[in-house]
Amino acid sequence: MLRILSPLLLATLAPLAAGHGHITKIVINGVSYEGWDIDVFPYESDPPAVVAWQTPNTGNGFISPDQYNSSDIICHENATNAAGHAVVAAGDKVNLQWTAWPSSHHGPVITYLANCGDSCETVDKTTLEFFKISAVGLVSDTDVPGTWGDDQLIANNDSWLVEIPPKLEAGYYVLRHEIIALHSAEESDGAQNYPQCFNLQVTGSGTEQPSGVLGTDLYTETEAGILVNIYSSLSTYDIPGPTMFSGAVSITQSTSVITSTGTATTGSGSAATTTAAAEATTSEASATASGSVEVVSPSVAVVASSSLTALPDSSSEPSSTTTSVNVQPSSPPTTTAPITSASNPEGPSSASGTAGSGATQSVYGQCGGINWTAATACNTQAVCSSMNPYYYQCVPTAV
Repeated sequence: MLRILSPLLLATLAPLAAGHGHITKIVINGVSYEGWDIDVFPYESDPPAVVAWQTPNTGNGFISPDQYNSSDIICHENATNAAGHAVVAAGDKVNLQWTAWPSSHHGPVITYLANCGDSCETVDKTTLEFFKISAVGLVSDTDVPGTWGDDQLIANNDSWLVEIPPKLEAGYYVLRHEIIALHSAEESDGAQNYPQCFNLQVTGSGTEQPSGVLGTDLYTETEAGILVNIYSSLSTYDIPGPTMFSGAVSITQSTSVITSTGTATTGSGSAATTTAAAEATTSEASATASGSVEVVSPSVAVVASSSLTALPDSSSEPSSTTTSVNVQPSSPPTTTAPITSASNPEGPSSASGTAGSGATQSVYGQCGGINWTAATACNTQAVCSSMNPYYYQCVPTAV
């Protein structure tokens, strides 16, 4: 979430404010598991157990190369263990749904796994050793700055599909997925890493136990894939990080139809609770010329097949995208009423807000939100606007 801040504070927090994305959910065999909701969960004293690692990264920020030796590069800023995990069989696929990714932020899409031992919910993240199972970097450099892994992700409805290696030994694993944005990487410390972590319990009869690399040893600040000018013609691009695990599988990118909603499994259990998707009458979705899918209603689930192939360390040019769309509503459309004084007694009852005491808040000041007890009206230069359920801000009415 990007809040409206004063110019001085914006300058101070420029690296954080420039952030651009996170994963909202993962889908396994049609079951959707909620990710870490950065707009809500960081403000809750007891957030729900989800399969995603927790982070106070409310600004959609990134990790810069000067933090590669910090534990923040492992699963993002001050990340702590997910409270639960999802179950997946070796050989099955996991779809990771991102928020809208900006087309200017070109770069590789990389996925790792790391064995947690007895539990990913309690493992020390600094001991995790990651092995690479998927990586797509520069696909084509015909037109500078080229076509990259993130362009395939955008064309796939801002989602990424990865297969769990079919011969991987059963156990508990952290899946580490990231986009590295290279639009400013021609300068030192200009690359932007967006790592996200999820807990998985892998089942099956596989016996492969890949060796890995500590998260703080994955990258160096000056390696070729991190310090690079994508605005000059590149004959090759070296995807950063360790070499690909030999048991990794190349797959074609497609989205996953959502048939039910799952809850994170906690402890040593291996079955998640799911809620079947309700049938609805009619819904529509349209595919854009680039192959991405536009979802008309948040209640619909979209299946899109694309000819783009997620090849490990891919450098071949993709064929033209053909997207087929099969829309299956996951539930009848519903309408969520905006927050009012009834559900948020301490917040404003209108866009401008009211305050019984006559007190007013200054421009950019907080004017409401859950548990807010101070002024809920803005001065004449601003109106009170909801940033999220927990934070309302006095936004200037005019420049």
